[in-house]
Order: sequence, then C-alpha cells, then structure tokens
Amino acid sequence: MKFSLSWLKQYLETDATIEEIAAKLNAIGLEVEGVEDPAEKLAGFRVARVLTAARHPDADKLQVLTVDTGEGEPLQVVCGAPNARAGLVGVLGLPGATVPANGLVLRKSAIRGVESNGMMCSTRELELGEDHDGIIELPQDAPVGTPFAQYHGADPVIEVAITPNRPDCMGVNGIARDLAAAGLGAFKPIEPLDLPGTFPCPVAIRIEDAQGCPAFYGRVIRGVKNGPSPQWLQDRLKSAGQRPISALVDATNYLMLVSGRPAHAYDLAKLSGAVVARRARDGETVVALNEKTYTLDAEMTVIADEAGVHDIAGIMGGAHSGCGDDTTDVLLEIAYFDPERIARTGRKLNLTSDARSRFERGIDPAFLDTGLEHLTKLIQTLCGGEASEVVRVGAPPSTPKIVHFAPALVARLGGVDVPLAEQERILASLGFSVVASEENGEPRWAVTVPGWRPDIDGAPDIVEEVVRIHGLDKVESVALPRADGVARPTATPAQTLERRVRRAAAARGLQEAVTWSFLPEAEAQAFAEGPLWVLANPISEDMKAMRPSLLPGLLMAAKRNLDRGAAALRLFEVGRRYLRGAGGASDEKLTLGLVLAGEKTRRGWATGKASAFDAFDAKAEVLALLAEAGAPVDKLQVMGEAGPQFHPGQSATLRLGPKTVLARFGMLHPQVARQFDVDGAVAMAEIHLDAIPGRRGAASFARISYAPPALQAVTRDFAFLVPAGLPSGDLVRAVQGADKANIVGARLFDDFRGQGVPEGHKSLALEVTLQPVDKSYKDEDLKAISAKVTAAAAKIGAVLRG
Repeated sequence: MKFSLSWLKQYLETDATIEEIAAKLNAIGLEVEGVEDPAEKLAGFRVARVLTAARHPDADKLQVLTVDTGEGEPLQVVCGAPNARAGLVGVLGLPGATVPANGLVLRKSAIRGVESNGMMCSTRELELGEDHDGIIELPQDAPVGTPFAQYHGADPVIEVAITPNRPDCMGVNGIARDLAAAGLGAFKPIEPLDLPGTFPCPVAIRIEDAQGCPAFYGRVIRGVKNGPSPQWLQDRLKSAGQRPISALVDATNYLMLVSGRPAHAYDLAKLSGAVVARRARDGETVVALNEKTYTLDAEMTVIADEAGVHDIAGIMGGAHSGCGDDTTDVLLEIAYFDPERIARTGRKLNLTSDARSRFERGIDPAFLDTGLEHLTKLIQTLCGGEASEVVRVGAPPSTPKIVHFAPALVARLGGVDVPLAEQERILASLGFSVVASEENGEPRWAVTVPGWRPDIDGAPDIVEEVVRIHGLDKVESVALPRADGVARPTATPAQTLERRVRRAAAARGLQEAVTWSFLPEAEAQAFAEGPLWVLANPISEDMKAMRPSLLPGLLMAAKRNLDRGAAALRLFEVGRRYLRGAGGASDEKLTLGLVLAGEKTRRGWATGKASAFDAFDAKAEVLALLAEAGAPVDKLQVMGEAGPQFHPGQSATLRLGPKTVLARFGMLHPQVARQFDVDGAVAMAEIHLDAIPGRRGAASFARISYAPPALQAVTRDFAFLVPAGLPSGDLVRAVQGADKANIVGARLFDDFRGQGVPEGHKSLALEVTLQPVDKSYKDEDLKAISAKVTAAAAKIGAVLRG
C-alpha cells in the first residue's frame, strides 16, 4: 500500500514529520517498506528562464540557449527540444544533478564543439509524466532560481506492507485511523453523504447468486463527460503506484485507495437489459480489462447482462463494457462479495488485482451506501452528470460481532499493565464500542467489533489491538525461568544425527546447499519412486511438486554454478524428501544428498590432465558419512539396483541385509543428465539417514568413546586368488567374521590382475588387524587365527596365494 504524505493528511490532522510517521507506523505493526522523497530526486534542478535561443553552428536540430538561473551570470546550454525559445520558463538541470529517468549525472561538457552547462528537462526525464516531445513549459510568473522540488511541491510517498489480517489498512483512511489512535493526530473519518437521485434508475439489477453476492447497490449517472483526470487526482494515483486512465476509471480507483472499497463503472450504452449477479456457466468466457480471455466455471460469481458476462465479480471488469472517452452514461456498481468465493476464483484463474486483494481479505459491509454516495459526488465533480435513485438489491451481513473481553487479559497475555481508561480509549479510537459490566468483582466488557475489522475473532485479538497501540516497546523483557543445575540436552536423536553428519560433510570439504522443497513437476518425476505430491495452487510452475529426492534440487544447483564458471562442485544437503504412500498417506524421510561435478583434480605439472569424479568418489564419501553417523559400515553389502537415475554398471546400493537400503551412489544416467542439461561426468549419492537402525539397547549407532587397549595391535597381510566377478567386499566380510574375538579390522589394499594370476581370476590382498586382550599373541595363536582366516575365505571360493 503506497500513499503520499499530503493524501494521508487529508484524513489525519497532524504536524508530525515524515520520519515520525514512519516510525509510528512501524511501532503499531504496519511495516514501512520504504519512504520515497521526490525532493531528493529533483535536487539540482531549478526554475530557469531562456533569455536567448540561437541555432547551433554545427547541428541543424540543436540550439544554443542563454539561461537565467536566478544566480550570477546566465549559463550557456545546448538543447535539442523543438519548443525551446527565448522567454520560455522551464526546468534546468545543473552540473552534478542526476536525471531521475535514466540516472545520468549531468556535467559541463562540449556538444558539437559548443560548451553546455546542464540540460533543459522534459516531463519524462524528471519522471513527472510521459511527455517527451519538448522541455517543460512553466507559467511565466514561476519564480526563476527557485529549486524545482520546492516549486513543484514534491510530496513524500510512504509504502507500507499490509498483512492479510488487516483489510482496514488497505485504504489511506484506515491507516490514518490507526495513527490517530496511536496519538499522532486527529482522525478525520469519511462521513456519510445524502445525494438523492433525480430520476428512477433505468437499469434493472438482480441477484441470482445470493451466496456469492449477498448485496448489489447501483445507480446511473447520465450526461457525464469523460476525459483526463485533474492533476491532483493523477498525482494521488501515481503516488499509490496506479496509472491514471480517465476520470471515470480514476474515480473508482481513488475510492478504493481511500477506503479499501472497490467499485466499478460500466458504460451504460454497452449493456443489454438487466444487470445480474449470478454464477458463471461452465465454459463461459470473458475478456477482462487486462485483455486476456478467461474460461469460467459454475463455482464463480460474475456480473452479466442478457448478452453475456461483463465482470469477474470482485476481481476484474470486462473489456467490453469499460468506460472510454465517448462514454456519456454510466452504471455504478458497489457490491458485497463472499471473500472465500473471491479467493477461490482468483486462484483458479491465476488472476490477481487490487480489487481481489481487498475483497478476499474482507471489506466493511456497512460502507456500501457511503461508498456509493462518495463515488457519485466525485464523478459529478470531475465529469458532471445527473444521478438516478439508488437501487439496493439484497443486504450485506449486518449482525455485529461481539467479543466478551476481560481487561485483565492485557496484563496476563500482553505482559504490560494498561489502565482501564486507556484500554477503552484505544478501542474507541479504533472504532470498537465497549459496554462495561462486572463479574465476581472483575470488570468484563462486551466489545462490538466494527465492520471493517473482520480479522477480530476473540479476546486475544482485542489484547493485540490494545498492546500494539499502547506500545510494544513498553512490554518489559522478562527472562524465562531456569531450573538450577546443568541444562539437559534438548536435541532429539534425529537432530543430533543431522548435526553430526552435516559437520562431518563440511569437514570433508563438501559445500552445503539449501534448495527448495518444491520442484518443477518434470524434474521431480525423473526421481520419483511412485506418485508425486503435486500442489493444486503452486507459487509457480517451477515449484509445483514436493521433492521425492534431494538429488534433483542439487543437480539444478550444480548446473547453475557450472554455467557460471565453477570448475569443481562438491555439494551436499541434509533435508527431507516427501513420498506419497498407499491411500495418499504422506511419508517424510530424512536424507543426505550428495553431488560431485566438474573437475576432481585440476590439470598441473604433477597431476597431468584434469580428472573427473567417478562412482568410487561418491562411495568413499558415503562410507565416511555413514561411519560418522554410527552405521556399521563393516557389515554393509554392496548391491545393485541404485535406480534408473543412475548409470547402470556404475552405481550400487549399500545395504544392511538384503532389504535395508542405507544409501545409493554412482554416476548420473546420461539420459537424466540431458534432461537436467548438465554437462560432464556427475557422481551423486543419497544416504537414508532415518534408515540407520539403532544399537541394541540404544537409540542409535552413535559412536561410543572408549579407552584405547593396553596391548598393541598386530597386523597380518593375506593375498587370495578369487574369481574375477567376486565382490571384494564379500571377501572382506568373510575374513572379518572368521574370528570376531581377535579380528577387529580388515581392509583391502591391493587388487591385481596380470602376470601370475590365472585368467578369470584376480588377486586381492587384505590387511587384517588383530587385537590381543589379556596377553600378547604367541606364534601358535597367530597360526590358529591365520587358519581360521584361510578357512573362512575358502568358503566363498578364495584360495591363499603361494
């Protein structure tokens, strides 16, 4: 919501400065997003008179002007405007001034060899209008030498962010009411008028959809003369970010911006028969004022006549019946529409407007007559004309909302003591009425809520109104009570696990990314394991489906970075993926996603050519992070079926048993890479953190610290001949389980295939770590353990090399 200071002061009698007003707006919960002072933009521009105008010696379309600035000697200015002439009073931009329209900083310069000391400006260059055919022409009595901002009367503009629960502040009048209640001046409300019509309304008005449109008031004004609005009205609309169109249209917009009450004017000559508020018919279409065609359905309310639809009720009028320069008779419409119906229609049509933003928040149902009278008066003032009698069909909701309120709640809920008289003053100044009584010796109030505050539902809302006007800064900061002793940890096991793996990933040189939980539907479908959760009313098409995996978001982030020249990317994210189970049940899974893209190593004299990431890099990261998460990595099995998003033959899963998948890793499938438009080799992985089981008798596999053993460990190397297709992990697990009392670790350190190794076989060398407990090993102990290792390996087809 934007408005100028002078506009605000039409409804608020105050001497407060713009800075004081902005501070008070923030204090009462109306956040000021910005204050724009045109005087700052017009600094360096002043009223000046052209003394002489002569043709430029080297340019036919340029003139050399001598300009009186009111100070010192006249300045020489080169100008190309066709209306530049001796005696003209205009606006001169001096050297050092910045042209508002394009940011050009003026300076003394030579134009075609002739010195120029500034620039004579047009309306568009100063952002005061669209005229660019010539320089500004001011009245002859304009004071030469006066700063133009002072002469023009630059009016500061305030922009306020209005939350959805404050429809009363969608008009300047409502904001003035809040400021007056906060003590910043005297409120000047919009008073009712009495403008009786002089002839019966010639248009029949009916309501056939009483649920969507409970009330429809209208009247005709005949004999109007449409045209441009006066400058004061155009300035008001521009300050609010509205484009002036014509007097008739501007009048309806002005009423909306003042009171928060939308209205509409139809060209009577373009209507046929009765005007009806009804349900649209399925498939019915209308061309709106934005020149787009919308297809309607039977759940939408429209304003129509015998020829068809003219208005998407409460959202946007139709192009066919809009007012133009040739309009002579108008039908004014002020109606009350159901807020929920307006919101649903707007979402279905993906159509937003100033009217919709007000109707769906809720407008004052009691303002129909007053609004229609003020709109009538404004149109007659601007365009003339004779008004008919008012036709009133239906009735808006009229039952007042009464909230039973205990004033003591202000101290209990708001944390500040506000005297009863001050509470009553605040509520009265905001438009509430109070009837006081007592119950068990305690004051009890029946507070009647004004029609412009549909957001007030109960006593806590009344407390909020009192406290925000009294002053949130007066609420004392009180620390929460704390029990004696050391505070107990509050993080859940899942939160602890999430923090641990996040820190471990960062420590390993991975860069954390935070991506959206919503994805484009096509990208989400590429990683879906079943039906997607798709939003019916997404923010945009790029945020339509809830992510079934963290990988598509990371791939999109990787592409953006690679496109901007990133050489290497090691991205990870910890978050939740959203799966749609049987019967529409929602299932959230805590997951760590990982993407490695670009160059693993840069080219150099020691490394040679640059190398890319491969599936083993992703596997190494996964194993390290699983170990940090406390998973029993020595018990994991490497199996296939990583998913169609992974390159077959270059991907796998890590499982704890055949069914429990803890992670999947590998290279991105080329077809998926093309879909995401990612070039080069990409390794990726996904760790299912919530699939990691807990220790027996413990909440998780979290690492347990322990003192190192007293006796030194012993290592022994074994080399086995195994079939070439045997996974090395199978051999490692077999050896590690050969003697669980003594073998504490086994790792592969060599994989050889070549001379001396039979065809169809490979040589795998393992380092086995033995840990004595009570006494050091003797030779016979080591021989016995070695025999167990050899026997365990033989069970899976491994033969000890000679």
